[in-house]
Amino acid sequence: MPQFTVGEKVRVLSQWPPSPPIHCRTPYYVRGCSGIIERYCGDFPNPEELAFGRKEPKNLSLYRVRFKQRDLWDSYQGGLSDMIDIEIYENWLEKL
Repeated sequence: MPQFTVGEKVRVLSQWPPSPPIHCRTPYYVRGCSGIIERYCGDFPNPEELAFGRKEPKNLSLYRVRFKQRDLWDSYQGGLSDMIDIEIYENWLEKL
């Protein structure tokens, strides 16, 4: 069952090093940044667990999160409405 809804504002967790140790699947440049849930992509086996060869990992919901590019890069000189969409698993997101 999806934890977040389309249009909801979320923040990407920024802990590093992560606890417990994980195989990071979330781009560094979006950690700690806020975005909007653009869509729910479905549930999939946790790729961080799969990276360690763990058997039968739990499923996690995957979301496409939309970020304003000017919020990601201080020196961004593109348009104010420029966006980037990134698919991020629910364990990296928190509600705002």
